[in-house]
Amino acid sequence: MNRTSIVAVSLDDVELRPDPIDPDWIHDGAPVARSGQWSTGSDLTTTTHVWDCTAGRFTWHFGVDEIVHIVEGSVIVSSDDADPRILRAGDAALFRAGTTALWEVPEYVRKHAILHRVMPAPFVFALRVTGKLRSLLPGR
Repeated sequence: MNRTSIVAVSLDDVELRPDPIDPDWIHDGAPVARSGQWSTGSDLTTTTHVWDCTAGRFTWHFGVDEIVHIVEGSVIVSSDDADPRILRAGDAALFRAGTTALWEVPEYVRKHAILHRVMPAPFVFALRVTGKLRSLLPGR
């Protein structure tokens, strides 16, 4: 992974490799998914990906917070606590870690995704305290 201070990419140039959907999650169709990671954040908790998928209906379990930006096609998403919502090119959505969502891809969807691993509360607290202490140091 590139560790320069600025990492830029054309999403069309990200190499996509097969990323099969768990067969137990598929309800209808034979969706074919691919993905490619193009960056990792400095603290290793955040990664960025391009993902695409052909037509199908499947459940997706989110193990991390995921922000998606649809760049092509569309998908209908829903969950136990969210009514169906169509996401089209230009739309974005946040799927919180622990979410189980139904994805219905009518034809094809391509998304840019930012995945963030949620840190345990004591670790987040320690980071905040450290940041506060640093801000109190002379010369800051």
